[in-house]
Amino acid sequence: MIRDILIHPDPRLKKPCEPIAAVSAEISALAADMLETMYDAPGIGLAAPQIGVMKRIIVMDCIKDGPPEPMALLNPEVLWSSEDLGSYEEGCLSIPDQYAEVKRPSSVKVGWMDLDGAPQERLFTGLWATCVQHEIDHLNGKLFIDYLGPLKRQMITRKMEKLKRERARSGPES
Repeated sequence: MIRDILIHPDPRLKKPCEPIAAVSAEISALAADMLETMYDAPGIGLAAPQIGVMKRIIVMDCIKDGPPEPMALLNPEVLWSSEDLGSYEEGCLSIPDQYAEVKRPSSVKVGWMDLDGAPQERLFTGLWATCVQHEIDHLNGKLFIDYLGPLKRQMITRKMEKLKRERARSGPES
């Protein structure tokens, strides 16, 4: 089921999320909904707080050409980060049509629990590394615009407030 994506500013996007104690049918269904929502948007990553669910789960798929590689990561955490940084023009489904260069470690090792409840670990590089860090930030109440200077951040926030007002006036999409 495709879920509504929260638009910044929304207080839920700034709150840390609760860890997932165990995999359940509800969590598996949530992961499936999140992947469907992410692909529909379209995006390459989505964190549960972006759909108003305050749980530590992210989904992502950074394959642009080729068979999809959907991933669901429960309680993901960065275990190691490279010293070398990569810069990527990031966007966010909760901040539509706004992009900015963000510097992050170019490689990260991430640990998480999969949908079978098994612990996993993987070294992410390139776009995957950027995406997983961006989505983990969401679980900690941090947005990509928090890496920007105050003027740029305020400008983007004002644009999102205007977008939300326009959407509220036009009513539900048909």
